[in-house]
Amino acid sequence: MSPVIIHHVDLSAAEPVIPLNPALRVCIVFWWRKLPLGMRLYLSEELPLRRSQWIVLTAELAAGQLAARLPEWGAPFGAVYDGRPRMVVSKDALLGLGNPLHLLEKLAQPAVELNQDITVIVCTRDRATDLDRCLHSLIAQRVPPAEIIVVDNSPQASASLVCAGFPGVVYIHEPQPGLSRARNTGIAAARSALIAFTDDDVEVHPGWTAELSRAFRNNKVDVVTGLVLPARLDTEAQEAFQFDLGGLGNRFVPALFDTSFFTRYAAFAVPTWRIGAGANMAFRRSVFSRVGPFDQRLGAGAAGCSEDSELWYRVLLAGGQCLYEPRAVVFHNHRADWSELTKQMRAYMEGHVAALIVQGAYAPRSGNHRRIWCQIPMNFLRAVKNGSRSRRAILPYEISGWFRGLRYFWRKEWRTPRSCTLNSILDVEK
Repeated sequence: MSPVIIHHVDLSAAEPVIPLNPALRVCIVFWWRKLPLGMRLYLSEELPLRRSQWIVLTAELAAGQLAARLPEWGAPFGAVYDGRPRMVVSKDALLGLGNPLHLLEKLAQPAVELNQDITVIVCTRDRATDLDRCLHSLIAQRVPPAEIIVVDNSPQASASLVCAGFPGVVYIHEPQPGLSRARNTGIAAARSALIAFTDDDVEVHPGWTAELSRAFRNNKVDVVTGLVLPARLDTEAQEAFQFDLGGLGNRFVPALFDTSFFTRYAAFAVPTWRIGAGANMAFRRSVFSRVGPFDQRLGAGAAGCSEDSELWYRVLLAGGQCLYEPRAVVFHNHRADWSELTKQMRAYMEGHVAALIVQGAYAPRSGNHRRIWCQIPMNFLRAVKNGSRSRRAILPYEISGWFRGLRYFWRKEWRTPRSCTLNSILDVEK
């Protein structure tokens, strides 16, 4: 199968151009200057787009952004179950805007935060080439962060040589395995009021930290997550992850997750996994004092994953707010090898089930256990019936991950709420 070419198009340009190759499919990411608008997959025979198609597409994408972003209409709107905003803007209101492209131009102005009190933490384990790319993108930020911390979670400190090539980067070796443990180590070392996380297999957009800071400045939220776009789609595994398995999120409009979101869906398991991705998230430092750090039973190197969504669950449970803001963009290098993808999806499901068990301890009458025993098996059945070829090929590994996750039910420590702080964890480890 031929690779999918990713092409970025600025619709503010007079004549958008897409290079053609009849043998390839094209995934187009549409922007208005620095504002991401949407993404579409085209077959070669569907291109080039006619002028009328450009006009209709621009109008559609612009309307979605205006409806979701104009503060006079109440934006940002609260999220519904799938993570999209519950917008209540009528067509008449959109038609009465006058010059919508003028408003879109104003919305698309990039953030120019100059005094960024933000620390970026990158946790890494034996991926020197990926880490080097990630750090190059971080030091190229339009507005540099206050500090960049790399937490090396490999036993042999393999990232030390890479970090030596970036004099401003703070290097910490955390040999005890576990992504949550590594993140907590980074939090303890960070000095800023805002703490952002990305992964070593990510390349961040030049405006990433500035947009995160703007989101915190303009909204009284505890957590901000952002848009994760694919960096490349060269293999079948990368394509399957992005288009058949949902990637790491493809929403291009902001959404607010708050107490009402938590209450509305508590009976069905609050879908905090819709809030964003750990590859692109930031917190007010004060959050960790209120709800605790990452749960070190969860995450890569422990129970699989979902340490991020479990922490967001605690934030909402405590009355906090999370904002998904797709202005903050990163580019993720999906697993290129099919065997690596199947391992990843098995770990995702195992971690998801483990996190639901942990959340059930915090909120015993919630729907966390119902999701484990009812919703997830029903999703498996739907995948068998209606899933794509790639989705069905991945399914056995997800089922295996589900069974692996169930074993935590029979471990008493997983069904007991943990009341701990970052300091208590670090004191124990000393």
